[in-house]
Amino acid sequence: MLTFPNAKINLGLNITEKRPDGYHNLETIFYPIPVEDALEINILNEGNTKFRLHQAGLEIAGEAENNLVVKAYKLLDAEFNLPPVDIHLFKRIPLGAGLGGGSADGAFMLKLLNEKFGLGLTDEALEDYAARLGADCAFFIKNRPTYAEGIGNIFSPVTLSLEGYQVWLVKPDVFVSTKDAFAKIKPHRPALSLKQVIELPIEEWKGHMVNDFEESVFPQFPAIEAIKEEMYRQGAIYASMSGSGSSVYGLFKADALLPDVDFGKKAFIYKGKLGDM
Repeated sequence: MLTFPNAKINLGLNITEKRPDGYHNLETIFYPIPVEDALEINILNEGNTKFRLHQAGLEIAGEAENNLVVKAYKLLDAEFNLPPVDIHLFKRIPLGAGLGGGSADGAFMLKLLNEKFGLGLTDEALEDYAARLGADCAFFIKNRPTYAEGIGNIFSPVTLSLEGYQVWLVKPDVFVSTKDAFAKIKPHRPALSLKQVIELPIEEWKGHMVNDFEESVFPQFPAIEAIKEEMYRQGAIYASMSGSGSSVYGLFKADALLPDVDFGKKAFIYKGKLGDM
């Protein structure tokens, strides 16, 4: 059984306060985009082996047990005693990009196992399991535009469609430490909540929709800021870094001609139309 976990972008990201537990409260809007991995599972008939993970595409460092698709399997196996599985994961969503690729893989694995083995879990139950894997994993269960608050784990739906707009996504060969990005953040509450901002025409987002991480990341990595500036030069309606970086996206009108720009040999670049996932 095969599925295609997709990435997300953050439309705005406001760090509103530091919590007593050391984490930060925030508000953001997750929006799914059609940049996809591929994930397949089959029954594994090899004695006492519970799972086998095959990885291709972009390299993923670390042990298989630390991969979220394996953690998702173990989570459900502990409760439902699942059959052994052969897992094939092809990575295309860049890692360390603020696109939620690992979280998507984990959430889609839960959905895949639920369907494959007829577990009968509702979306709400799957969200509960996904939340155990990571704060934003649960978003990918329903996989539609969502307002997130708390530490990025409290969701409410929003009415927002960017269908027909083009997205230009660039992930340069730059690694941004999320820990370091948070360390330089100065929490504050914006004048307008993102729920109010998305009610404005997209042409007005530039003046109101902000990713707070840009203030700390751009001085350290001017190349990321340069990508955003280039997108505006090429006619983006709105451009921003996603999450804590290092990817940057630009939103363009449906008929805009997106040029070929050299962002470095190792940069990941995606251009395509947005729509309902």
